[in-house]
Amino acid sequence: MRVARRAALPAIAALLPALLAGCAAAPPAACPAGTGPATFAEAFFGRSAAGREVVDDAAWARFVDEVLTPAFPDGLTVLDGAGQWRGRDGRVARERSKLLLVALPSATPDGAAARLAPVTAAYRARFGQESVMVATRPGCVGF
Repeated sequence: MRVARRAALPAIAALLPALLAGCAAAPPAACPAGTGPATFAEAFFGRSAAGREVVDDAAWARFVDEVLTPAFPDGLTVLDGAGQWRGRDGRVARERSKLLLVALPSATPDGAAARLAPVTAAYRARFGQESVMVATRPGCVGF
C-alpha cells in the first residue's frame, strides 16, 4: 500500500495546478433571472500610520465626501473593521480600519481595479499610508 500511495503522489501533484485553477473565481456562466454580471470590489483602508491613528472619524467622512462618493456616485458601502497586517519593517500592526464594498455592474475585475486605483492612491497620499489592499471578484448583481 505504501508504494502505491507514493507512486500516486507525483500524479496528484501534477494535477494540483489544474484542480486549483478550477477553483479560481470565474465569471458566472449565466446570472440568475433579475440579475446581471458585475464585479465586486473591496478595499481595506487602515487608519493608523507610524503607530498612531491618523484617520479619525471626521477625516474619514471628508474622504468619503471628497473622494469615494465622486468615484462611485451610484453607491457604495463602508464597514468598520479591526485590521492586522505585517509592515515592510516586519512588525505586525493592528489598527481600526474601513472596508469599502462596491458592486460595479458590467465591469471586469481589471476595470474595477482601475476605478479603485486613484482612490487608493489618494488615500495613501492624504494619510501617509504604506498600502491599501484591494480585492476584486466577478459575480451577479440585481437591484
